[in-house]
Order: sequence, then C-alpha cells, then structure tokens
Amino acid sequence: MSRSPQALAATVSEPALPDRYFDRPERSQEQLEQALTAAIERIGENLDRYYDRFPTASSDDLVYGSTGNTDGWTTAFWTGLCWLAYDVTGQRRFRDAAEAQLETFAHRLDDGLVETHDLGFLYTLSAVAGYRLTDEERYRSIALRGADLLTDRYWQTPGLLQAWGSMDDEDDENRGRMIVDTMMNLPLLFWASEVTDDPRYRAIAASHARTNAAHVVRPDASTFHTFRCDVEDGTALGGETAQGYDDDSCWSRGQTWAIYGYAVAADYLDTGAYAGLSAKVANYYLSHVEDDHVPLWDFDAPTDPAIRDSSAAAVAACGLDELSRQLPSGDERVPAYRNASLATLASLTEHYTAGEASNGLLTDGAYHPSDGDYGECCIWGDYFYVEALVRATEHYDRFW
Repeated sequence: MSRSPQALAATVSEPALPDRYFDRPERSQEQLEQALTAAIERIGENLDRYYDRFPTASSDDLVYGSTGNTDGWTTAFWTGLCWLAYDVTGQRRFRDAAEAQLETFAHRLDDGLVETHDLGFLYTLSAVAGYRLTDEERYRSIALRGADLLTDRYWQTPGLLQAWGSMDDEDDENRGRMIVDTMMNLPLLFWASEVTDDPRYRAIAASHARTNAAHVVRPDASTFHTFRCDVEDGTALGGETAQGYDDDSCWSRGQTWAIYGYAVAADYLDTGAYAGLSAKVANYYLSHVEDDHVPLWDFDAPTDPAIRDSSAAAVAACGLDELSRQLPSGDERVPAYRNASLATLASLTEHYTAGEASNGLLTDGAYHPSDGDYGECCIWGDYFYVEALVRATEHYDRFW
C-alpha cells in the first residue's frame, strides 16, 4: 500500500453527512457570548485554588480535587484555560497564573514523568500557548525541550510515536503501540519545526500521521483506540482498546481526536487529503452521535446505562470548526461542519453546564466508564468547551 496521504485517505469510505447539519442551529451569538463570559468567570473563581496547582483529571461529585504536576496527561488543560481567559480578557491575573504554572512544567522536564506521548498535550497548551501570546523566549525553550523528548519516542521502521511505556523494555506490552490521541500531540512537533527551521520534527509528525491513517483509521471511517506494530520490521500486530468498550468498537472521544488531529495536520502539511480524511471521520461521528449532538462514550457500547461523554462533544465542536476552515471555502460541506460545531456547542451550553455547586464547567464527562469514572467534569472537556466558545465568538488563533 502506498503511504501517500492521498492513497491512504482513498482506502477509507465516506459516510453520508446527516441532512440535519445543513440547517443552521437556533443559537444566537449573544447566548454564546454569555456562555463564554460565564465560563471565564468560573475560571477566575478557581484561580486562587489552582494558582500553581492543578485540577484533578476528573471531578468527584462535580468538584475537582487538587494535584501537582509530576505525572498524568491533563495538567496543561487548566493552564490552557488560563491562557484562553487571558487572550480573551487581557486580564493580567490569568497570565500570572499561567506563568506560575509554567514553572512546574519546566521542573517536570527534569524531575517528572516524561516517558509519554502526552508531552504534546502538556507542552502545547502550556509553553507553546505562552510563547504565542507573550513572545517570552523561555517558554519557547521549554516547549522545544518537550518536543525533543517526544521525538525520542519515535520508531523509524513502523513510522510511529510510541504512546506509553518504556522504549527500552523489549517485553513491554506497549512496545510499538500508538493511540488515536497522539494525533493531537503532533502539533508540538509541527510547531517546533516552524520555529527552528529543523525539518526533523515535521518529518516525524508527518510519518506518524501516515501510519495512524494506515492502521488506526478503519476502512469504514471509524477508529481503533490503540494499534501495535512490530518495531523491528513494521508488521501490523492489530488494534485494541484501552478506554473504549472493546477492541473492535468505536470510542467516541478517540473519533474526535482524529477529526481535530487530521484537520490540524492538513494545515501544517498543506495536505488536502488529510482534510478529506478528517471529513470522513467526522461524517462517521456525526452519523452516530445522539439526537442532542452529544455522543455516547462508545458508539458500540450497551445503551443501558446510556453513558454520554460531553468531553468528546467539546473536542468535536473544535475539530469540526477547524475542519470547516481547512476545506476549500466552496466545498458544500463547509457550512454543515460549522453548523454541526455550533449545534454541539449549543447543546453543551444548554444542557451540560455545571451548576454553582461545581467548580467545573461541563457535566457528563466520561473519563473511563469501564472503571466507573463517568458523569463528572473532565478538565480537557472544560478546556475544549471554552476553546469552542472562543472559536464561535472571537477571532481565534490556534494554540495547537
């Protein structure tokens, strides 16, 4: 099989785009602006507690706990929220908090857990975002250190970034394992090539995007959560799940990582085929999402109980908007993807926002339903919800 993006995208079918997304949703700009104002107020209320600390990945009874920044993959979503709030309001208190948190990301490079592909999440929304908004050279340096560590996880023969585990342990079950989430970690490498003029970062990111398209994206445009390849000869070893219902199911949040990830890759690589692939994956998602535009946590899981994942919807709202920007303006699908993004955002603002007793933003996030972690706030869901609101109401320049 050819590894060109065009050839890989051609192996994936294009599900029909549901007719309902060709109608603009009934949600006024004023209502979206009010939702953004309310979200920023909630971020401001949390600044004292999480000034140089971080909300836990998910809440307990809709209240986040507090954690440091030595492990895990979610801390930068809080820092990203602070940067978004600063970008929208210009208020120094949000920048001060983000900069205080950035010092913990610098320390983590020396002392924390860095054997993970999630360096992209961690250092894009903290250091890259900080550099984009302030031009502080220190933040550029921190982000590039993160990018260098991420390149250390690259296996050249299969052409992939290993998600988890040690690169040195030949018996590690995660050896040669990529996961769909990595598509949203690639922007750190694309950015690193842009600011250094070093093509190595871009080449690794482009290689992973091709390998992901070859193995993680299925022919029907659904996605595996994880897929393993032999690191010595590149042989495909098969797809599995870690957070989805089963190996052959379609985990909805993973589907949204692919929508957004390939839309961003299309921009950095100037590759229309990846915008087309993002559209195919998006159509699968939109064909399976619930009537209120918020998906079940896995499209193939039993519906009793019917566990939603608002965090997947929030990622989708951003990814669909990005996709509408990457397709040619005359493409008849562009208005539909914008409408789908706005319809998703409207549903989240109307039905899934947390009340005053919560310190989070969205209810019904599903971190890991198989482990009983669902029906809570998830910090990445909160981040993408606010990013989607900014996209809908402001002139937005991507952090990714």
